[in-house]
Formats: sequence, structure tokens, C-alpha cells
Amino acid sequence: MVNLNRVLLIGNLTKDPELRYTPAGTPVANLRLAVNSIYKDQAGQKKEDTCFVTIVVWSKQAELCNQYLKKGRSIFVEGRLIYRSWEAEGKTRSTMEVRADRVQFLGGPAGSSTSGSSSQARAESPATAQTGSPEGIPSLEEGAEADVPF
Repeated sequence: MVNLNRVLLIGNLTKDPELRYTPAGTPVANLRLAVNSIYKDQAGQKKEDTCFVTIVVWSKQAELCNQYLKKGRSIFVEGRLIYRSWEAEGKTRSTMEVRADRVQFLGGPAGSSTSGSSSQARAESPATAQTGSPEGIPSLEEGAEADVPF
């Protein structure tokens, strides 16, 4: 049986990244992304829906996101869905998140002086660090120094 778990999203950050560290010292950042969809309803009226998604970024890529991203910034995320559940106050809680394999920084928020520029930072999650990177895109493995082009 063939399985595929791939997510591609473009949206705007609804708040600044939240960086924290695991007990082992590995950086992890949460990004809150708003992805808009425009469609027409049965009456032909234009409607807009917003989907809010939590993105989890690990290692050097998490630190780069924390350093360079702010609320309102547009980003492209490539990753996979992760389902987590835990016990809190006697109840089982659960969430669906996107674990980012790649985060690309797009233009700044509308009206910003950086809205025409495009920068990219690529780092891979620890689970995929051995797979390498596409030609022309630098790969930042854990512990590697970054030459971020901005």
C-alpha cells in the first residue's frame, strides 16, 4: 500500500514565532499561520474562509524563523501532518499540526518596504537531514553554520 503525507501551504503569520528548547537543548518553534481561501457560494457570492494552522519547526531552521520572521510575514511551508494527543486535567486533548521540513520566507506584510524581496532559509528536520537538498538550495543540518542571504 502506498502512503503519502505531504502538506504545502502559503499564508501569513498571525503572531511572532514562539521559540523554546527541549530538555536536550534542541530548538523548536511554533508558527501560527493563516491560510485564506476564496470561493463562490451557491448564490454566486464571493466568500472567503481562513484556516489557522500550527506549524512546528525544529533545529537550526527554528532559530532562523525566530530571528527573521514576525507577525504578518508571508511564508511558504512544506511539511507533513502530525497528530498528537495528551492528558491534561483528566481529559484527553489532541491536535493536528504541520511539521515543517522546509520554510521559505516570502515578501513582507502588505505595505511593507520589504514586500518585493524574497529570501529563503532551508533547514531539514532531524528525521530528514540525511536526504540532502535539491540542487541550488543550501541544506542546514544540525550544528551547521548558516549563510542566510539577507
